[in-house]
Amino acid sequence: MRIPLSWLREWADLPADATPEALHAALVRVGFEEETVHGGDLSGPVVVGEVLELAEEPQKNGKTIRWCSVRVAPDGQRAADGGEAVRGIVCGARNFLVGDKVVVTLPGTVLPGPFPIAARKTYGHVSDGMIASGRELGLSDEHEGILRLTELGLDPEVGTDAIRLLGLDDAAVEINVTPDRGYALSIRGIAREYGASTGAAFRDPADAVTPPDETDTGSVPVTLEDAAPIRGRDGCAVFVTRVVRGIDPAARVPGWLAARLRLAGIRSISLAVDITNYVMLELGQPLHGYDLARLDGGLAVRRAKPGERLVTLDGQERLLDPEDLVIADGAGAVGLAGVMGGERTELSTGTTDVVIEAANFDPVSIGRTARRHRLPSEASRRFERGVDPAVARAAAERAVQLLVELAGGTAEPGQTWIDRSLPPAPVDLPAGAVLARTGAAISDAETHQALTVLGCRLERNGSDLVVTPPTWRPDLKERVDLVEEVVRVVGYDRIPSVLPVAPAGRGLTRAQRLRRGVGLVLAANGGVEVQSYPVVSAEQQDAFAPGPSMRIANPLDATAPLLRRSVLPGLLDALRRNRGRGLVDLALYEHGIVFRPLDGAQHGTAELPPIAQRPPAELLARLRDDLPAQPWSVGAVLAGERVAKQPGAPAVPTDWTDAIEAARWIAAAVGAELRTRQAVHPGFHPGRTAELLVEGVSVGVAGELHPDLTADVPGRVAAVEIDLDALIAAAPASITARPIPSVPAATQDLSLVVAEAVAAGDVLDAVREGAGPLLEAIDLVDDYRGPGLPEGTKSLTFALRFRAEDRTLTAAEATAAKEQGVLLATARTGARLRE
Repeated sequence: MRIPLSWLREWADLPADATPEALHAALVRVGFEEETVHGGDLSGPVVVGEVLELAEEPQKNGKTIRWCSVRVAPDGQRAADGGEAVRGIVCGARNFLVGDKVVVTLPGTVLPGPFPIAARKTYGHVSDGMIASGRELGLSDEHEGILRLTELGLDPEVGTDAIRLLGLDDAAVEINVTPDRGYALSIRGIAREYGASTGAAFRDPADAVTPPDETDTGSVPVTLEDAAPIRGRDGCAVFVTRVVRGIDPAARVPGWLAARLRLAGIRSISLAVDITNYVMLELGQPLHGYDLARLDGGLAVRRAKPGERLVTLDGQERLLDPEDLVIADGAGAVGLAGVMGGERTELSTGTTDVVIEAANFDPVSIGRTARRHRLPSEASRRFERGVDPAVARAAAERAVQLLVELAGGTAEPGQTWIDRSLPPAPVDLPAGAVLARTGAAISDAETHQALTVLGCRLERNGSDLVVTPPTWRPDLKERVDLVEEVVRVVGYDRIPSVLPVAPAGRGLTRAQRLRRGVGLVLAANGGVEVQSYPVVSAEQQDAFAPGPSMRIANPLDATAPLLRRSVLPGLLDALRRNRGRGLVDLALYEHGIVFRPLDGAQHGTAELPPIAQRPPAELLARLRDDLPAQPWSVGAVLAGERVAKQPGAPAVPTDWTDAIEAARWIAAAVGAELRTRQAVHPGFHPGRTAELLVEGVSVGVAGELHPDLTADVPGRVAAVEIDLDALIAAAPASITARPIPSVPAATQDLSLVVAEAVAAGDVLDAVREGAGPLLEAIDLVDDYRGPGLPEGTKSLTFALRFRAEDRTLTAAEATAAKEQGVLLATARTGARLRE
């Protein structure tokens, strides 16, 4: 919304020296967002000039210029810039004659742009100033010719200050108006808000006119046919018509009116149309004018008929929807109610009798129509935010007043006035409600004053207030709305800033603490955390976590309608994007929830709770039971080189062993001991995949991704994914630090021959269990397959480390423990000592 300062000054007591910046600051204090300032950027001597002589001078380039003699000051006086009263000026326009009054910008003027004016030599003459066009002055977009003051109905004295004459000394501030404050899309609303912010006196422009009291006496009968409201809402609450006859269709738009419309961001069209726009900006009530001669009978407000069409003012033929509210006469629709009028009854250069319509339409209906036809307008912008139903008659009377005064029309005494609007409902405001809701110590007197300034009617009910909101505030419906308004007017700075104190004994849960620890460990080892969308395609889901999936009813991307069961699809997409941007060596990780519904379970079937109050505990319990399992998962993808090439050492590419190592970091972060065994997974390379186990419980998978999934990524891609909830549940409740051993260890090697199909991890586990507590560590150091071994077998070599806490072990004790391990391995896996 743009607010010209001179216009606002008519209805609010602005200081004489008020600046756009001061007005912005005052409006920001009551909750409006500052945008920019328009106008006020023209300075210098700009005067009315009279063309005395002109000579046509053709040029070599084919252009013809005019060498003009222009009087810019009365006889015997100096010009505004101190120079001669008659100036020679070069002009390229050809739409003026000798004797015309024009606008002359003398040297020293700075036009919007900025564009400074100075005397300069051009086309063989010294041009001592410039004859200005409407666009150069910022008055209009017209640039084909210069501005002739006679076309504006003006005949001022030569030398008159044209800046003041044309209203170019005014400025407008622009603010952003939120959807719940439609009343502020008017000078009336802003003047009231300025008064609330500064205490300045406010005069309601609606009180400056007195509409007739008669009803149903106008010459244009009106019927409201919206007898079957859409979605329980009446389409039209108020409808007023007035008739003005005998207006002068050639009447010019006064300069002050055109200047105010321009500053407010609306282009001047014709006097009758400009008057309706002017009243809309002043009072916030959109108006529409009909050519009475083109109407077929009276007007009706109804819903569009199936298949009905309308040519709107923009020349477009539109197929109407049965939900569209239209204004119709005997021949059909003549306008989309509250959005745009129709071409058949528009005001034209031949219009002499005008019907003024001021109505109040349902915001929802108007908003839907404007969006359905992609036809936003200044009228729909106001109606869909809510227009004061009590201002319609005053707005119609104000438009009639201006048509009579400026266009020479004659107003019919009667009017059509239908009013079925409902009065605002009163709202109880208990004493202390503002303090209880905001913590601001605002007194009852301040509360009373703030609500009164906003136009509310107050009554006492003991110590409480009964507040009846004004008709222009349909957003004030509940107690919290009133509390917000009081604080907004008194000042948001009155709300204290108090840091909440956390109750003793609370903090992160064990699971939260361990999840954070996992992220820290991965970051400390070179990982970069990313966050991906929790939605995937069916192909991605099947590749990494096949099974029942949750489908989104209204997905943002139709190709990704499923909630993820794994974090790896998103990580792989992030890897591709980063590789495409030139990042080659990558280690990305993410931890977040995944969605794993049970087979055959029906989720998303519980009834939706009400939004105006807290749902009962039983309903919340049913909603929780209706949700799928949502465990936390952590995943990582690794690509490129683990160690970069350097002098004397080749590069080391990432492979599946790095994924296993990352899994061990994750397990160590929660204090768990990780075991691995060969596995098969649809998203991983066959033969390079490990299942991850803690205490015999499978918690995840690690290895190299399947080449079919990473064909567009150079090199191999390793990945790991672990169910964090399962890992934390399997981890010990606490971690006990082991003391540094004080006695030496005994080390031995063990080579066992087993069938190739036997997993090395199974053999290792059997040896560890059989050797007992003396075995401190066991590692697989060699896997040999080749000459010297029976076909179909392999030799596994383990490094064993034995230690007792209280003594130095003898070789016999270590050997005995090793042999016990061999016995159990033989029993379980068929292993035998290698000769």
